[in-house]
Order: sequence, then structure tokens, then C-alpha cells
Amino acid sequence: MIVVTTENVTGHRTVRMLGQCFGVVVRSRGLGGNLVASLRSIVGGEIHEYTQMLEEARRHALDRLVTNATSMGANAILMMRFDSAEIGQTMSEIVAYGTAAVIEPAP
Repeated sequence: MIVVTTENVTGHRTVRMLGQCFGVVVRSRGLGGNLVASLRSIVGGEIHEYTQMLEEARRHALDRLVTNATSMGANAILMMRFDSAEIGQTMSEIVAYGTAAVIEPAP
């Protein structure tokens, strides 16, 4: 699966647009992770526990995006983007979205 943030893939032409596709993940840190993060926020700097959680959530959302596009018959995802939001004070939502497409090498 080719995943790009651009409208086109260099050296390929778009044969068919299949529509929007997405992958959603909602994650929450456990009590221990929240406690450690709270203590680190007092001192300042990067909170590694949350950085790791968000990196894993992005990878998981991207995997779900690819699964969704594959089930639609796509071999590429164009204009891929990430979005995130907080749900309450303990959960983060990560969404990977784009346009599922069928592409082929340009002649």
C-alpha cells in the first residue's frame, strides 16, 4: 500500500478514486502513567510516557487506515493526514484519514 500526503504519486496516474478512508484509535494512560506524567509536568520538559503513547496510537491508526483502504480495493492512499483530540482529561483520539485510490505506473 502506497501512502502519501500529496495529491498524486510521482510516476503514477490515478485510475480510480474510491472515497474517504480512515483509521481511529482512542488511547488512555493508566493511573501509573498519569501519575508519572503529572510529576514530570511540574519540572517541565518532554513527557516521554505521553510521547510514546501518541507515537504508538499514530502507528495503530495508520494500520487501521491501510486495512480500511485495502477492504475498499485501494492500492494507495492519497492526501493522508493525522488529526487528534482529547476526550475528557485522560483519553486521546488519533485519526488517520485520506482518499483511497487505485493507481498504476504512468506510461
